Amino acid sequence: MANISASMVKELRDKTGAGMMDCKAALGESGGDLEAAVDWLRKKGLAKAAKKAGRVAAEGLIGVALTADKGIVVEVNSETDFVARNDLFQGLVKMIADVAMTAGADVDKILAAHVGGRSVADAINETIAKVGENMTLRRAAGLSVGKGAVASYVHNSVSDGLGRIGVIVALESAGNADALKAFGRMVAMHVASANPQAIDPSGLAAATVEREKNVLAEKFKAQGKPANVIDKIVESGLKTFYKEVCLLDQGFIFDDKKTVAQALKEAESKVGAPIKIGGFVRYALGEGIDRPSGDFGGEVAALAGTH
Repeated sequence: MANISASMVKELRDKTGAGMMDCKAALGESGGDLEAAVDWLRKKGLAKAAKKAGRVAAEGLIGVALTADKGIVVEVNSETDFVARNDLFQGLVKMIADVAMTAGADVDKILAAHVGGRSVADAINETIAKVGENMTLRRAAGLSVGKGAVASYVHNSVSDGLGRIGVIVALESAGNADALKAFGRMVAMHVASANPQAIDPSGLAAATVEREKNVLAEKFKAQGKPANVIDKIVESGLKTFYKEVCLLDQGFIFDDKKTVAQALKEAESKVGAPIKIGGFVRYALGEGIDRPSGDFGGEVAALAGTH
């Protein structure tokens, strides 16, 4: 077997953009021949995928998988919305969500997990080669309960469990499972709409609360208010802030005359036992991704018009 040096691996990686381990494997399979290794990667779809890896993938789908006591939500990105409507891509996202139910929410572990004799990473690269767009598994999160239910809601759904916003909510309760699940779906819909940052104030990052306090204090200090008055105004202002960003303090979207906490108390009578919201996850497609100013889909259309 040929002696594969680190410099050879680097050269192949620079040439194709493929992953380091894939380059090492390609060189091993080709006896150290660089061009043969390039061809090996191309046949596997890895070089083609790598060439597209620099393009921003900010479209795609949120996928949700669910059992009675466990839920997972994943974000798989593509470059255009056209691909998100592709059956092949939708099948890939569903498969990834299902795999994550067993593999857990760690992205590296999901990518390394095997299904149908291949890894999830390989499945993504094969889909990239077929469809011709960059794709990435961006993130994943899961929730589970010992006693209770995990409910979900998918907004702008294109298929069962697939859409542009995905929410899972964990409800801990010994009450009626069906009633609990129904209320849980309502809470999940509320989370999708209201986008809370935490269940209650204790779940907010200390830096977030401190920043809000500083903004309020500076605002009224500039108005010449005395320090003791500012303290009271800040305290009142924080309560208003909590109503905006904390789930239990928010006005319930199904009846804004009551808070989510009040709606939860009412639901306990139907469920027949106390209910505690153990956690929630809300993924909105592409949030936080720096998108290029150009329109990739428009560029393709423009190029097509020149021929």
